[in-house]
Amino acid sequence: MSEEKRTPNRSEVEERFKWAINDIYATDDAWAADLEKLKGYIETVPTFKGRLAESADTMFEYMQVCDEISLLGDSLINYAQRKSDEDTTVAKYQNMIGLAMNVFMQINSVGSFETPEIIAIPQDVLDKMFADKPELELYRRKLDLLRVKKDHVLSEAEEKILALTSEMGDSPENIYSMFADADLRFPDATDKDGKTHQVTHSTYIPLVQSADRVLRKSAFEAMYSTYDSFKNTCAATLGAQIKAVNFYSKARNYSSSLEASLFANEIPTEVYHNLIGAVHDNMHYMYDYVALRKKLLGVDELHFYDLYTPIISDFEMEISFEQAKETVLKALAPMGEDYLKIIREGFENRWIDVYENVGKTSGAYSAGARVHPYVLLNHKDTLNCMFTLVHEMGHAVHSYLSNKNQPVCYCDYSIFVAEVASTCNEALLMRYLLKNATDKKEKAYLINYFLEMFRTTLYRQTMFAEFELKINELVAQGESLTAETLCGIYKDLNKLYFGDGIVLDEQISLEWARIPHFYYDYYVYQYATGIAAAIALSSRILSEGESAVRDYIGFLSGGCSKDPISLLRGAGVDMATAKPVNDALAVFGDLIKEMDQLFA
Repeated sequence: MSEEKRTPNRSEVEERFKWAINDIYATDDAWAADLEKLKGYIETVPTFKGRLAESADTMFEYMQVCDEISLLGDSLINYAQRKSDEDTTVAKYQNMIGLAMNVFMQINSVGSFETPEIIAIPQDVLDKMFADKPELELYRRKLDLLRVKKDHVLSEAEEKILALTSEMGDSPENIYSMFADADLRFPDATDKDGKTHQVTHSTYIPLVQSADRVLRKSAFEAMYSTYDSFKNTCAATLGAQIKAVNFYSKARNYSSSLEASLFANEIPTEVYHNLIGAVHDNMHYMYDYVALRKKLLGVDELHFYDLYTPIISDFEMEISFEQAKETVLKALAPMGEDYLKIIREGFENRWIDVYENVGKTSGAYSAGARVHPYVLLNHKDTLNCMFTLVHEMGHAVHSYLSNKNQPVCYCDYSIFVAEVASTCNEALLMRYLLKNATDKKEKAYLINYFLEMFRTTLYRQTMFAEFELKINELVAQGESLTAETLCGIYKDLNKLYFGDGIVLDEQISLEWARIPHFYYDYYVYQYATGIAAAIALSSRILSEGESAVRDYIGFLSGGCSKDPISLLRGAGVDMATAKPVNDALAVFGDLIKEMDQLFA
């Protein structure tokens, strides 16, 4: 391996490409000193047990103690986790994470009285507390969110029993993870020249993205023939997961597992149903996309193993990190100077850990530390990596503004809106690149990239969400989830979502068996709602300018000071209706027409 291709050790990476972790703690000893402070709360918290209703002063003091714990935790966990991710081979920082989490577990244990006590306070007593101490108003929403759980919190004895079942409840996901990640092995795939390629979960998508159709088909069959051999095991495991989800929702007096899952994020179940309904109403766009893909690939029949290979395969964009930063700033110019100032601060003050090094954790993320966000990249000079940069900086600005504008108790934003800011940035970048593309192949390459965002995020994730809803409803009705049942539902959904323009390969009915997200309890729909909201917001920013930007910055600054639907309404997008999904899919339709015209 040549020197320039060798992955460097951490010590060999220039400081300017490493994040400024010392902004949290100058030394490990400073971290250890704060851990000792945190341990002190193991003794402090229990002193409030049985006293939260005694006076406004006591309640206010307890709320402030909770804030202090949150602030300490933010620094302790962020420092240890970020240091561990720099080089996962260093056991010291993994141990530090464990030490901090152990203290938090002890604090949570001794503070288990909090929710039952707050729920038990009569409303007139709580109202008097707010009147007696106006400063307590800061925590009204926090207290209301705890008290709204009243109908779903059980007696102390019942809660103890549910707590004892938690490990059993987590078992299906743990079993699936061990089976899929540790035990499962796939046969090699073979390309058109007879060369073999290893098939794993990490290599599968690159293999089906290949221009070699023989290789794509071989990888597809290798993956699903293996799952076919274990379909009954996979069905039993997923069935146990869905039974557990339904058990807990019934035990806590929710009308459905969907309501139970969405309740925690203050999302009405209508949002979930509206998403599925809107996608159904716009299925014709997907059918148009399938027809276009078949035409541009020049195949007699389109198969499911043809869905990931790029339509434009003989074009590449090489973009250095410096070029990526420059392009991102230009693309985000419609957001205004205040927004750009935050992006520049991140670029110039080492919020970002840029390049791969030996032992560094893979992938990319943004961690919203209170001191400032930290963004992990493993940058390569590709278009995808430029989109990763603008995506993660969207998260970073969201965290920065929420932390800056909200008190500790409301600075964390809901998971429902987590992907909105990042995807809005991606949409603005794509619109900028398309506007400035002069070469036909470059424009087609970019449109293909954008089309794939819609197909894989809005349509595919909604199909996943519909599958998850259907199997939960079956279990709620007392039905069993056999392999035959699951394959039948999944096959019918693929036929609905992709139409008659694609061959309904029998193996695709087994895809549910390889999707870990079905163990995440109604999580995937948020990818689809996130991109719908982001497309709507980016369109409003580009068309309306300053007023839209002002509303959008207000949303980013809101943390969880309001429910997520209300925060998005303030930015001009009503996710309680189907309009944002309809509008986003209309953009998808326009892109399909534009791509078709390029090759007319």
